[in-house]
Amino acid sequence: MASSSDYKQLGIQAVLLVLIAVLSVWLYFSITAPYEEVEMQERLTEETRERMLNLRTVLDTYNNRMDEQYPPTLDSLLSWALQDSAFQADKDSILHEGVNIDSLFFSPRTGTMFRYAVNDTASRPTYLLEDPDTPDHIGTLMQDVTERGAASWD
Repeated sequence: MASSSDYKQLGIQAVLLVLIAVLSVWLYFSITAPYEEVEMQERLTEETRERMLNLRTVLDTYNNRMDEQYPPTLDSLLSWALQDSAFQADKDSILHEGVNIDSLFFSPRTGTMFRYAVNDTASRPTYLLEDPDTPDHIGTLMQDVTERGAASWD
């Protein structure tokens, strides 16, 4: 017959086993959760930059077809992109195949529309396209045409 000290020892071992299991799960999640968060932020950064680069391509296409002018707003660019038959015909060769024009104008982080401003007072117009959620931007409002269309992360 087992003594009470054997039952106590067995009980202590069971409690320690459960404690080890709980602490192991906690340790696993405390290591992997921050890593997954970093990976998700990196994916969002890549997707945001890809959208901004595609948007730059649409802006450059508009500029080339409209005699060196940029649209006054992103809404007017969206209208042009959806209604211009020549752009629609060439869309898959201009942008990556399967790019959704409607979502191109919004940051994937928060769904906020990218910020856009144009400087058309210079001899060659420039624009500034900014991500509302990060310091990433493309272009400049200054008259320095070397910065025209340059991405801040390049």
